[in-house]
Amino acid sequence: MLHLSQQVLRTDLSGMPLEWVDYRSAARLYCLGQVAYACGNRLFLLHGGVNAATKHRSTLEINSIIATHGTHHAMSKLKEDYTPPLSNRTLFQRDGHICLYCGGQFSPRHLSRDHVRPISLGGEDQWNNLVTACVRCNNFKAGRTPEAAGMELLAVPFTPNHAEYIFLMGRNVLADQMEFLGAHFPRSSPLLCRLG
Repeated sequence: MLHLSQQVLRTDLSGMPLEWVDYRSAARLYCLGQVAYACGNRLFLLHGGVNAATKHRSTLEINSIIATHGTHHAMSKLKEDYTPPLSNRTLFQRDGHICLYCGGQFSPRHLSRDHVRPISLGGEDQWNNLVTACVRCNNFKAGRTPEAAGMELLAVPFTPNHAEYIFLMGRNVLADQMEFLGAHFPRSSPLLCRLG
């Protein structure tokens, strides 16, 4: 059984993923006539009031993926120089909550953001220079490169494209939503293995 906190994937008319919305926002989009089409599975069946004349009760079906009218600046997210916003939450999600030095899986409170090339050595605070590290490994590495600290990276850091970023932002992403988002991932995406 789905909880009311289950997110709905909102796309533009072409199917470009835009954002996650809650059922209230999705219902508002339906009522405003902004939903062009829906796909995926039915998530919610909302019941409204009873029509005084017909005595019929109104209902609204909300699917897991809805495409909306209008321009949402989606094309800017397809450009090669697009970089999604960076946060610890999405970084930890990208790396599967695994320390990319020791391979252990940790809760977010035991993880930290590690600069592969430390800022003190000219490294930048960007996706391609950041990995998830447990607090212990990050403290051991300190201000050194992995090579200088005698540590090996288990995966190469990467910048997610917009669809990958939307996936990382999702909570409790459903199978049909994963499949839809996966169609927008690059063929070389390390995240593809999580969709199976």
